[in-house]
Amino acid sequence: MEQWLVWIVLGGGFLVFLIIEAFSREKKPFRKALLTMLSGLAALAVVNLLSPYTGVGLPVSILTLCGSAVGGIPGVTLLLVMNMIL
Repeated sequence: MEQWLVWIVLGGGFLVFLIIEAFSREKKPFRKALLTMLSGLAALAVVNLLSPYTGVGLPVSILTLCGSAVGGIPGVTLLLVMNMIL
């Protein structure tokens, strides 16, 4: 995947979170959107750190990084479910 495409996907996801938080009358929508994206990346890191103990892990690729950043914790959960089903 091209690097510019990754930046467009991440930037678009951030803008979507920012718009949602702005319409929800959040006091600091930029911080909330950034924390949502960082929580998804942290969840992906925790899943991969615990994979030797749980036997469940996700390969780190551009797709999983974008999916976890744009989807947050529910995005990581969806990636895990799809990995276990497929």
